[in-house]
Amino acid sequence: MKKTLLASALAAVIFVPTVSAIEIYKDDKNTVAIGGWMDARIINTQGETNVMNGSSRINFAFNRDMGNDWQTFTKFEWAVNPFGTSEIVYGSDSKISYENDEFFTNRLGYVGLSHDKYGSLAIGKQWSLWYLDVVGATNLVNTWDGNASGTYTYNKGDGSVNGTGRGDNTVQYRNSIGDFGFGLQVQLKHDEATLGADGGLDGTNNGPFEGLRINADSIERIEFNQTIGGSVTYAATDKLTLAAGFNLGEFEATQRSGEEISETDSIYGLSMTWGGFEQPGFYASVNINQNEFHDTDNIGRIMPDAVGLESLFTYKFDNGLKPIFGYNYLEAGDDYEARYNDGKFKRQFILVGLHYVWDDQTMLYLEGRKDMSDFNELNDTPDEDDGVAIGIRYYL
Repeated sequence: MKKTLLASALAAVIFVPTVSAIEIYKDDKNTVAIGGWMDARIINTQGETNVMNGSSRINFAFNRDMGNDWQTFTKFEWAVNPFGTSEIVYGSDSKISYENDEFFTNRLGYVGLSHDKYGSLAIGKQWSLWYLDVVGATNLVNTWDGNASGTYTYNKGDGSVNGTGRGDNTVQYRNSIGDFGFGLQVQLKHDEATLGADGGLDGTNNGPFEGLRINADSIERIEFNQTIGGSVTYAATDKLTLAAGFNLGEFEATQRSGEEISETDSIYGLSMTWGGFEQPGFYASVNINQNEFHDTDNIGRIMPDAVGLESLFTYKFDNGLKPIFGYNYLEAGDDYEARYNDGKFKRQFILVGLHYVWDDQTMLYLEGRKDMSDFNELNDTPDEDDGVAIGIRYYL
């Protein structure tokens, strides 16, 4: 029997996925689970070969039955950096991944309550509706993915600034009616920064707006406040899910030239997903988005308009082998070329891979990327490149 959308939504909000969680305590009222994974990979790209950390993390999820169909829940998740840092350049943020020098850094932290009829409400740092409902179903490749969907923008870290990734200070409500699910979220925050000559916050090398640029001049001051987002999903069949969503924010900036800028950061998108990524058989997901002042090029300049597309296709055989194919595309529009006057920006690549799901807690993988991008020829835009990675992921 088809699961209700509310049950699926609450499972995504309250619990870590079954494949990466172990129940460590349970009584008549409380449940505690520990989850995450350790991922080590060897990557060759940009003429270098390095050992890399594959977004290793650990999390704790708590759920409490309050009676009368009410539950309360909370979750904490930290990124783990066991392998050190790397300087390999490859993608939208010009690095394979940003690794903080600290062993643990915060990824998620939220608390909420839910009811079978009234839905769920969560407050804190959490995955956005944009990610969970609209584009996350293509962000499942271990090495190269997620940089055309509008999820990880501005700081190129976790999408926290404008609430399309792991949003900071987020309030999120979800519910369903029959086969339709819906959600609404807001970020209640105030981000303001003055950037030094090197692009860092107050002259230092940090801050969510580091290196951000709009015109030829870099930004001297930027202010980004509340955002709002929403999503609608429809379980058309047991396998087919359709979704639509949006995210809006306002920012104001002052260029070093003195020019004052006020723009709306917006993204709208649709997606279609067939099957389950961890289930046997065929899986496919495609999403497309239209965005304005939402994403940046490879040297940190905001794109006034762009179109993005991500797709992922897999087939999981009974023996655990799972071939993977994906196509990512992000192209800036005419306003971008007119504003910067130095050519086009088109990120485009295909990815192929083979996962071997040894058991539910252990995966070996081989993934490769063929780059077909077309970047600005009149500036120093870092090139992206082909690459290959081999790794092992050990789920907790």
